[in-house]
Amino acid sequence: MLVAISFYLLAAVAIAAAFMVVASKNPVHSVMYLILTFFSAAGLFILLGAEFLALLIVMVYVGAVAVLFLFVVMMLDVDFVEMKQGFLQYLPVGALVGVVLFIEMFLVGAAYFSGEPTTVVERDPNVSNLEAFGEVLYTEYAGMFEAAGLILLVALIGAVVLTLREREGVRKQNILEQNARTRATGVEHVDIEPGQGIG
Repeated sequence: MLVAISFYLLAAVAIAAAFMVVASKNPVHSVMYLILTFFSAAGLFILLGAEFLALLIVMVYVGAVAVLFLFVVMMLDVDFVEMKQGFLQYLPVGALVGVVLFIEMFLVGAAYFSGEPTTVVERDPNVSNLEAFGEVLYTEYAGMFEAAGLILLVALIGAVVLTLREREGVRKQNILEQNARTRATGVEHVDIEPGQGIG
């Protein structure tokens, strides 16, 4: 019973938080909802008996969200002064996310240690979780795993191409010109009259 309640709560929170990631206009709120989504998905994996995937989501994805957030702030040019002035307006959303995360962790822990069977996957009890996961991933789902890697590679190439596109008014580094510079071409002597600036 406790496992079922935990599953439905985690699934509902994951869906709602994923919707709010897209619907929220503030990037700070979107990142908070994204972290909540990852924690909910990790709780679902624990209930399924895939502890390795749960730890992977928490350590890799939630850890990478901080880096992603830095990129979002740099690309959107968020005004830090304005953000610091409205610090208290983020407190309710942060407190809500924190309370939901605490409830989820408590329910998952209670369901995990309750003695009820949580996993729906039949596997040999003598085989470790990680070994069983790797055996399934690299045998039955090897094609899908490689397809996912190919999609991520295409996305990476697309991000690099979009970043390196040429735009007017943007100075671009030219390594050959920099290496070919001499003192005559790189230094200009300017004689400034007293009381005047450089025009």
